[in-house]
Amino acid sequence: MSEMTHSDYFACLLKSWSAKSDSSQSWVGQLRAEAFDHVSAQHLPTKRDEDWRFTDISPLARLPYKPSQPQDNLQAKEIEHLCLSEAKNRLVFVDGHYAPHLSIIADSKALAIGNLPEFLSTQAPVLQSHLAQYAKFDNNVFAALNTAFLRDAALIYVPKEVTIAEPIHLLFIATQNEVTNYPRCLLIGETGSRVTLIEDYVASEQIKYVTNSVTEISLAANAQAKHVRIQRESEKAFHFANCAVSLAHASNYQSVSISLGSQLSRYNLDVRLIDEAAECTIDGLTLIANQQLADTHTCIDHVKPNGTSHQQHKCIVNDAAHAVFNGKIIVRPHAQRTNSSQSSRNLLLSKTAQIDTKPQLEIFADDVKCAHGATVGQLDHEEIFYLRSRGLSEQNARNLLTYAFGAEIINRIPISSLQQQLEQIVLSQTQSNEL
Repeated sequence: MSEMTHSDYFACLLKSWSAKSDSSQSWVGQLRAEAFDHVSAQHLPTKRDEDWRFTDISPLARLPYKPSQPQDNLQAKEIEHLCLSEAKNRLVFVDGHYAPHLSIIADSKALAIGNLPEFLSTQAPVLQSHLAQYAKFDNNVFAALNTAFLRDAALIYVPKEVTIAEPIHLLFIATQNEVTNYPRCLLIGETGSRVTLIEDYVASEQIKYVTNSVTEISLAANAQAKHVRIQRESEKAFHFANCAVSLAHASNYQSVSISLGSQLSRYNLDVRLIDEAAECTIDGLTLIANQQLADTHTCIDHVKPNGTSHQQHKCIVNDAAHAVFNGKIIVRPHAQRTNSSQSSRNLLLSKTAQIDTKPQLEIFADDVKCAHGATVGQLDHEEIFYLRSRGLSEQNARNLLTYAFGAEIINRIPISSLQQQLEQIVLSQTQSNEL
């Protein structure tokens, strides 16, 4: 085993699992045990691993952050400012544990929604065919850890031809210091279904902890899902997330991901277009400052013909922060007539800010239309001059251009109240930038 396997962080988690592992022979118990075996055989990634060469997580190895324990300290009035008026269905998880007294379920007749344990008896065949089937953990230690500690999880099952008009809000709140949280989400959209999902990570205060989340999304033929993911956790936290999406025939997945918080964050998004005519649109924005490090890795895998994918990722980096973007598009040999594009646009707001970007195309078919590109730069001096000629000060001109750069992604969020919240955050963080 690697030396990293015996770090304080690993040792604490492995010991915690042994103390809490159940003797259940159910398929969930067996799944946890299988994941634990993979954890034991893996190690925390280092900069020697190609996919992590820009992201040093060695400080995590020295932190003995054991799994969080359920607590009922929060009251409904304390989270009112985090709730969205458009969302009639809200599932709240505090430190990774389901909080029914803070959750609201209004569409229980139209869809199955709630905490995983509630559906293990009634929806077992469906769950077994989807849970841990997309976010593989054989070579992903964070996905393996999340599955090994699987207890609570947000489950959304949208039946055939059902449209859920209002967004579903999954709110994950961190409140405990120096613990590890394991949020889990599973969205299943049956044939012809429509749903909008908001995955929202926040902290009650600036505390130290680790969030290790896994989200799995399966869309059947002609299903559609809009997925908004917001990461605005404590700037002292570590955030590791894996999202795996499977798209069937003519299904459509639209994603907007916003990364604002955490001392160190890593988001892996893997989308597989497993049948013909599947479509996905992926937009992302990273806005960081001070000493933050934000790493985004995406993979769009075209398996069958006539697939369409479009991706745009933007980074705004200030002070001594460091952003990483690695986007890969794969076109398999049988995925003829694929139409795919990828854009990485990055804005440096200080001389000490750093961005590493790597868009990739791996094409094994000959009848395709694919393009990618990346830019890294500072604010355009001609645009600043133009705004100054219209009466703005140089600083206000810089602030306006920076805000507009990020607002382009935020404006694609289909929930107005959330869009307004994020616009205010971006506006407040782009008011004092000086090169």
